[in-house]
Amino acid sequence: MEILKWVFVLLLSSTFFLEIGAVRRGRTQPTERISGSAGDVLDDDPVGRLKVFVYELPSKYNKKILQKDTRCLTHMFAAEIFMHRFLLSSPVRTLNPEEADWFYTPVYTTCDLTPNGLPLPFKSPRMMRSAIQLISSNWPYWNRTEGADHFFVVPHDFGPCFHYQEEKAIERGILPLLQRATLVQTFGQRNHVCLKEGSITVPPYAPPQKMQTHLIPEKTPRSIFVYFRGLFYDVGNDPEGGYYARGARAAVWENFKDNPLFDISTEHPTTYYEDMQRAVFCLCPLGWAPWSPRLVEAVIFGCIPVIIADDIVLPFADAIPWEEIGVFVDEKDVPSLDTILTSIPLDLILRKQRLLANPSMKQAMLFPQPAQPGDAFHQVLNGLARKLPHDSSVYLKPGEKVLNWTAGPVGDLKPW
Repeated sequence: MEILKWVFVLLLSSTFFLEIGAVRRGRTQPTERISGSAGDVLDDDPVGRLKVFVYELPSKYNKKILQKDTRCLTHMFAAEIFMHRFLLSSPVRTLNPEEADWFYTPVYTTCDLTPNGLPLPFKSPRMMRSAIQLISSNWPYWNRTEGADHFFVVPHDFGPCFHYQEEKAIERGILPLLQRATLVQTFGQRNHVCLKEGSITVPPYAPPQKMQTHLIPEKTPRSIFVYFRGLFYDVGNDPEGGYYARGARAAVWENFKDNPLFDISTEHPTTYYEDMQRAVFCLCPLGWAPWSPRLVEAVIFGCIPVIIADDIVLPFADAIPWEEIGVFVDEKDVPSLDTILTSIPLDLILRKQRLLANPSMKQAMLFPQPAQPGDAFHQVLNGLARKLPHDSSVYLKPGEKVLNWTAGPVGDLKPW
């Protein structure tokens, strides 16, 4: 049986080599256009379809925070910084708030990092409240809808719940002042208190320039069947085990650590990006949250993402056909992962790889500098444009209030 599996891997490796066309132009590879409305949505141009007013906040809410710790430019939550920079020079920006369709408040709520580079979300609610209080006092636009025509980028693990542990995030819930706003967030899970209806789910930030420097020759065989690098247990935060990743990562390790088809380890080698380009399947299991940068990396490097995160809401799901490019495995089925993957017909794998080679697909997952047509910035704008026009019911009567400004944990109400 093991010999047959290896024959399968070698056959696949010698039959088709997937390239990374969206990151480096001019490479030729078999591609397949995304069929139907999804392909049309990916190619949409938001310019001319909406206008965005960017509030000018004191620098303590954004630029000064970044000056204190420039690591924020490279961590996976950096979309909040680059979205701000993009909008400042975007043709959709308007300097006249009276003609704006949407209002954007640039607050860098994840740029408070530990020495290890992990974001501390504990000040974020007070910071966000302070910014909203400022715009509601200095401009009339928040008060006429209480945020229903405003959007915020909240890329924390559990988005607007502002905590990295799910149990505590659920206990906190979405920050009350964001209840009417549109949220642009990396977190997505169906029927979860931290995902507000109407939110736009985006990919985490992965540095395009860094990935480009790790490209390998396009004819390199995909000789690794299954690849994963990362934690299987989080002993520091989950000493008893079973809570982290709902036990899915532990199940991967316990079942496949000695399986020759699985190249899995906690070590993160310098050849990590190169190895992904040599792999057929890349595991994308949940961690503390359902999402991780592996999803972006897998798409960019043409490695079929194996998504292990029940009820996950994936980035730009109306534009990217995730069911066609990825493999979804229920968390309870992880012990059968080898059987599931080796049972996928070769022609289906090749089709997934051709779709992954589509430059539009890759571009939609990136926040490049400078921005490029069809990139993640433009997909966010497309999502906002599709919500227009605003329903007349979002506009409040003079003096009408819907939100409770004193709701939430007592600590959130302290001045920032």
